[in-house]
Amino acid sequence: MTTTTTIQLIAQKLGISNKQISNTILLLDEGGTVPFISRYRKEMTGSLDEVAIGDIKDAKDRFEEIEKRKTAILKSIEEQDLLSPELKSKLQNCYDLNELEDIYLPYKPKRRTRATIARENGLEPLAKLIYKQFEADLEHKAFQFLTDIVVDVDSALAGARDIIAEWINEDPNARTMIRNLFDREAIISSKVVKGKEEDGIKFSNYFSSSEGLKHCPSHRLLAMRRGEKEGFLKLSIDTDEVKAVGLLERYFVKSRNACSVQMELAIRDCYKRLLSSAIETEFFASSKEKADLEAIRVFAENLRQLLLAAPLGQKRVLALDPGYKSGCKLVCLDAEGNLLHNETIYPHQPQSEVSQSIRKVSALVSTYKIDAIAIGDGTASRETEAFIKKITFDRPIQVFVVSEDGASIYSASKIARDEFPQYDVTVRGSVSIGRRLMDPLAELVKIEAKSIGVGQYQHDVDQKMLQKGLDSVVESAVNLVGVNVNTASSHLLNFVSGLGPLLAQNIVEFRKENGPFANRATLKKVPRMGAKAYEQCAGFLRITGGEHPLDNSAVHPERYPLVNKIAADRKCKVADLIGREDLRKELELDRYISDEVGLPTLTDILAELAKPGLDPRTGIKVFEFAADGIFSMSDLHVGITLPGIVTNITRFGAFVDVGVKQDGLVHISELANKYISDPAEVVKLHQHVKVKVLEVDVPRKRIAFSMKQAES
Repeated sequence: MTTTTTIQLIAQKLGISNKQISNTILLLDEGGTVPFISRYRKEMTGSLDEVAIGDIKDAKDRFEEIEKRKTAILKSIEEQDLLSPELKSKLQNCYDLNELEDIYLPYKPKRRTRATIARENGLEPLAKLIYKQFEADLEHKAFQFLTDIVVDVDSALAGARDIIAEWINEDPNARTMIRNLFDREAIISSKVVKGKEEDGIKFSNYFSSSEGLKHCPSHRLLAMRRGEKEGFLKLSIDTDEVKAVGLLERYFVKSRNACSVQMELAIRDCYKRLLSSAIETEFFASSKEKADLEAIRVFAENLRQLLLAAPLGQKRVLALDPGYKSGCKLVCLDAEGNLLHNETIYPHQPQSEVSQSIRKVSALVSTYKIDAIAIGDGTASRETEAFIKKITFDRPIQVFVVSEDGASIYSASKIARDEFPQYDVTVRGSVSIGRRLMDPLAELVKIEAKSIGVGQYQHDVDQKMLQKGLDSVVESAVNLVGVNVNTASSHLLNFVSGLGPLLAQNIVEFRKENGPFANRATLKKVPRMGAKAYEQCAGFLRITGGEHPLDNSAVHPERYPLVNKIAADRKCKVADLIGREDLRKELELDRYISDEVGLPTLTDILAELAKPGLDPRTGIKVFEFAADGIFSMSDLHVGITLPGIVTNITRFGAFVDVGVKQDGLVHISELANKYISDPAEVVKLHQHVKVKVLEVDVPRKRIAFSMKQAES
């Protein structure tokens, strides 16, 4: 249960009103999905978008984790019979995980420490005496604690200092002071592991580096972490020790006597042995989480752009998976993406069966009434594109180069085997290339998102966090576009709001047994389709040519009565409202406002009536690489300007394919003739750009481009 305090804290953190937070959490608790809430509950959320609702959901989840941790801590302290009313209140009113752990630290069961041994030796009273800093004749007092084990005064004082060091380490204020110092001034340093210089050459930029942790970009931190993981680098996070110890001394040292000298020694020991390493561990974890979130954010935005790439639509496609010795795998697909024909041609070396291949392709284009040709962008892609463009067809044919990233993953997957059990991986891969051209979203959802190839360090970030972030992007993209319930695969339906694997499969099975859905209401007959699931999914499922004209729109069935009333008031049918702008033009929306429906929903309905089921994705454009003669890195030279296509976007720049089998980097400083903090301000995935070659390093397979210099 989310408390009033939690709602206030989330509101303060996100800059959103308490009411919006409270209503959104209520909808989430009732089983609402982020796409459904953002689209169909605008009156309750104050028109919050998916990002804001997702942030609320994440914040809610974090506070719930804190509450779980609180419960565990309270139970642990209670079992030790140490839970006072004051301590209980302090824990219950704490909403920061670090602070919570600081409060718990003195009560946390721990292994046997130097302080534990000192206590066993009876030195805690001496430690308390020193800590109070009143005693003038400390040596005389310490003499009273000598035993067969504590043999001299120095040993007694050392043991007492061990206890004091532990107290300081467990003091919440001390930890907060040092934590704040680290937050302001921590330095992350990396050094090469001795003897690993040659093997770890790819990390040479970090062999001896040092910079402020708060200014270290995510890609650099993740690169250093990878170098450490692979055994080539040693990392450390620290701050000015003199400054840190000085802060602690000003807080803990209260007098100038023999006790204060012992306190100063205990403070230095505490910082070096306990406190600095504990806070360093915290900052290693928090900086990694921050870098992970940033890397996932970039990855997620790239994935979103890829999923929402322009579709060719329902056209008949010939798809080619290029190759040299093994030939080009070729498939013909109908407008629904069904496989009609497959074979292999050998237009390239060593076979060089150019004439035979031309005849085959030409005949297949004619026989299957092909509208477009899709060519995978892997090995022999440029050569295959050049070969295809030499052919004269009996109809206008558009030729597209399509990304193969993840196609091999799909072709070997259970999904592909279930779809094409009688065909091998090469045929399945070619089918995937063709279908990607027709509808990138419908095809790419079959592939694990992190295998699609639009991110960096995807293997270095927290995998659970990555999966959650990418699944959220896929869900958002699928629901933004909408899904044809009569043609969608179970894998695509799986990402529709309110469904999931079981219901998605049940819809497909119901469709097989009963034929196409004639209206949205029939969805209620699908096994296990309860009222909540139907509410969440219905608006995102489309039925082309269905019984109700709104079934192919984003208008939710719960609002059909409202649209019927609007039509009745205009003395027309719903279909007339959709087809005639004059009937919609002078609608007085205020007349239809109610407790449940406000202007945001009415405005959405009106926009949908104007263009029902409109695909939000832009139209596809043919891209052409430079003319013949630019096929490999060795064909490039500094100074030439080439057309390219953006294949990946990172925090430090964008990678561009110019058709030489190796993408080049446009560094962030070379993207535009102005300062930019994020490459996404300037470029989008699959954007067509012009680049100027700045550097070509064939041995290291590195190319440097400039977009801003290409403009001039």
